[in-house]
Amino acid sequence: MKQVPVGISARHIHLSPEHIGLLFGPGYELKQLKPLSQPGQFAAEEQVAIAGPKGQFDKVRILGPARGKTQIEISRTDAFHLGVNPPVRESGNIAGTPGLKVIGPAGEIELQEGVIVAARHIHFHTDDAAKWGIKDKQRLRVRLSGERPLVFEDVIARVSDQYALDMHIDTDEGNAAGVKTGDTAEILD
Repeated sequence: MKQVPVGISARHIHLSPEHIGLLFGPGYELKQLKPLSQPGQFAAEEQVAIAGPKGQFDKVRILGPARGKTQIEISRTDAFHLGVNPPVRESGNIAGTPGLKVIGPAGEIELQEGVIVAARHIHFHTDDAAKWGIKDKQRLRVRLSGERPLVFEDVIARVSDQYALDMHIDTDEGNAAGVKTGDTAEILD
């Protein structure tokens, strides 16, 4: 059986160094609150507000370290609340996506693009992928056996020697299956 741990990803933001400076002040460095499942990644102590045409969320967690481009990952339910219609995309693929206003303690920015609903995916260390015969970008079928079991299709395999084995789904998907972070999923093919 090919079992992987599940991580539920709530709404969050990745910031570029330039945007960290605009939101928190020049030269500001994010402070680590806790490490995440992927090596070198962390939830920052800092939070920002995000605002769309119809609504706003306060206290949106920043994930570090800084990235090349600012990206906001939300669920479809969040999108309805904010009044935006982001596509389902892999992380980093933000061309042509909607933007939002981001509000920090020292300033605010109006993003022209960067909002996505993250495509469900599994991070594989190269050793795990090789053991199971899984290739980078392969589409997988995965069973979640929570209180409302279901099978997800088109789960993207992301393979790197920098990754740790972990399946990432958003809060809508986790709630639909009745699973929580730390539960396990089974790769069917």
